[in-house]
Amino acid sequence: MCGRYTLRVSPAELAELFGVMNQFDWSPRYNIAPTQTVAAVRSLENGEGRELVPLKWGLIPFWAKDAKIGSNLINARADTVATKPAFRAALKKKRCLIPVDGFYEWQVVPGQKVKQPYLISVKVVPAFAFAGLWEHWTNPESQRVDSCTIITTDANELMQQVHHRMPVILDPADYGRWLDPNQQDPKGVVDLLKPFPPEKMQLVPVSTLVNSPRNEKPECVQTLS
Repeated sequence: MCGRYTLRVSPAELAELFGVMNQFDWSPRYNIAPTQTVAAVRSLENGEGRELVPLKWGLIPFWAKDAKIGSNLINARADTVATKPAFRAALKKKRCLIPVDGFYEWQVVPGQKVKQPYLISVKVVPAFAFAGLWEHWTNPESQRVDSCTIITTDANELMQQVHHRMPVILDPADYGRWLDPNQQDPKGVVDLLKPFPPEKMQLVPVSTLVNSPRNEKPECVQTLS
C-alpha cells in the first residue's frame, strides 16, 4: 500500500517537471497522510494541456452517499482497478499523476514493538509521479469535492525488504499516455501498472517521528546514521 509520502519541491518546479499550465500555493510537505489535501496533475477538460490541482486523498466515487467511503479508498490495486466499481469509471476517464519526491514504508523489527520507517525515492530526479485516479462528488450541500486514490502493485526486489506492495511509479515517458483523455479503453494503459525498476530506487531508514501524521517537519526525512 501507500499511506504516507513527501513533496518538498516548489510549485514552480512542479510546473516545470510536469508541464502544467498553472500553479497554486504549496508549502514543502514532509508527512502527507490520507484524507489530507494533495497536489495532483490532470489533463484539462479540452485535452489541451495539464493542470495542477488540489485533491482530497481518499477517492469518493461519484455515486457515493457519504464522503466517509474515501478513507477506505486511499489506494487502488492494479489487478482489480479495472473491475472494482469504485475505480473502473475513473480508470477510463479520470486518470491523474500524484507528484512526490519520496514515500514511507515500515518494516517489522524482530524484538521491537515499533516498526522502523524507511523513506523510499527515485534516484537522481527531484520528483516523480504515482499513477492516480480522481473523481468529483457532490455533497448534500451541493458542493463539489474532488478526490483521488493512488494505484499500487506488487513490490519490486528493493521494496520486498519492507513490504509486499508498492505504489505504481510511472516513467516520465509514459505521463502523456496515462493522462491522455482520448484513451478511454483501460487496455490501453493497464500495462503501465507494474513495479518500477528497483535499480532506479533507493531506500533509507528515517526517524520514527513520521509515525504520527501530526509531525510535519524536516526531521521526518532525516536519514538515520
